[in-house]
Amino acid sequence: MENKIIDESVQGTATMLNTTKNNVSGTKKLYVESYGCQMNFSDSEVVASIMNKNGYSTTRDIDEADVVLINTCSIRENAETRVRNRLTEFKSKKAKRPDLVIGILGCMAERLKKSLLEEEKLVDLVAGPDAYRDLPNLVEEVGTGQKAVNVLLSRDETYADISPIRLDQGGISAFVTIMRGCDNMCSFCVVPFTRGRERSRDPETIVNECKDLFEQGYREVTLLGQNVDSYRWNLSSKGEIKDSNQPTVNFAQLMEKVAQVSSDLRIRFSTSHPKDMTDEVLEMMAKYENICSYIHLPVQSGSTTVLDRMNRSYTREWYLERISAIRRIVPDCAISTDIITGFCNETENEHADTLSLMNEVAFDFAYMFKYSERPKTLAERRFEDDVPEDVKSRRLNEIIENQLHHSLKSNQKQIGQIQKILVEGYSKRSDEFLSGRNTQNAVVVFPKETAQKGAYVYVKIEDCTSATLMGNIVHK
Repeated sequence: MENKIIDESVQGTATMLNTTKNNVSGTKKLYVESYGCQMNFSDSEVVASIMNKNGYSTTRDIDEADVVLINTCSIRENAETRVRNRLTEFKSKKAKRPDLVIGILGCMAERLKKSLLEEEKLVDLVAGPDAYRDLPNLVEEVGTGQKAVNVLLSRDETYADISPIRLDQGGISAFVTIMRGCDNMCSFCVVPFTRGRERSRDPETIVNECKDLFEQGYREVTLLGQNVDSYRWNLSSKGEIKDSNQPTVNFAQLMEKVAQVSSDLRIRFSTSHPKDMTDEVLEMMAKYENICSYIHLPVQSGSTTVLDRMNRSYTREWYLERISAIRRIVPDCAISTDIITGFCNETENEHADTLSLMNEVAFDFAYMFKYSERPKTLAERRFEDDVPEDVKSRRLNEIIENQLHHSLKSNQKQIGQIQKILVEGYSKRSDEFLSGRNTQNAVVVFPKETAQKGAYVYVKIEDCTSATLMGNIVHK
């Protein structure tokens, strides 16, 4: 997946999540941390639900936990390093509490199961992305003195009937997984090997989950998939109908179903793939005001030759045509992207192509990284990671500087506008200010006055930085 989020946008910075106490009593305590992409955070909520049904309530205090699980990302080396450091901390706690069960979940678990269990002895159990239903059994197995492993991948949607326990109780925004796995074989990416093939979830279960979230007070959902544009219900990858007695649903049609839950429920999605984004999706965005005017469309490189080595299945020209379609059909749409610099054999001219594409598109925001070779990927087998680290760093700094310029210009254009903002909570810096996002996904900070979390307010934008808009509430 490609999202900041962050699934090829799995390319995002590792982020930690501690669970909060839920309102279902349990005699045992579960502590979960999540790193990486939005899909991992969504999966952690599925894990909490599965464990809750087996007598575990969640806690944010690791010292009172009976089971500690860490949901991992394997997309970049520094994410794995952070997880290893955290597991070492957990191991020291286990030395004082031998009954404590430590487990690792997700992509890193599937890839490094032998090392983590047998060689480094950092964990008691390993569960891959499709094995979370088996967690209670794995924990029980650990209780008998065994090491427990299940990293089997599935060809079917694994968790469609599970209602996730929301770990940010009282939250406004929620993730809703609509599909799992990835059929794209980008040469730099481990996701197809750690999450398996694409399979889509029954649209009715998705709509029902969104209805339930709205009734709980959530006002925004993000539809998640490694490549949401590939969502297809009752359709094969070749477009053939699987069951003539069942309706077919593509991603545009699914978005419409969710948008119709309520006009007060905002819809976002992540992540899109340039080769699969259709005009039908864009037209659906334009049709419904509550489908946000924001698309995360990873480009990875502005050079067609690099894109070919990355096995991205599109050219620079194709990508720019999709940008043109977005601008034409959804004129107010904000566009963010992922960029990898220093990929195998990247030349200065190819790097310059990326900078020129950034200037042509003028992205509102970008996630930018140095290439980090991952074991078992196509790139590791086919190419040499031959761009020196100092060159990677210099090119990354040039890309970051370029994007900061465009982000600032994008925000400056919004000064003077009156925008509809969904209030998410207090500003990080002061309880006298509230924070929320506009339809383009930009963060807006403003004096709180009488506004409440979860409400929509209108804010006139008065000032900005490259990352944040500032303004004041206006009363229409």
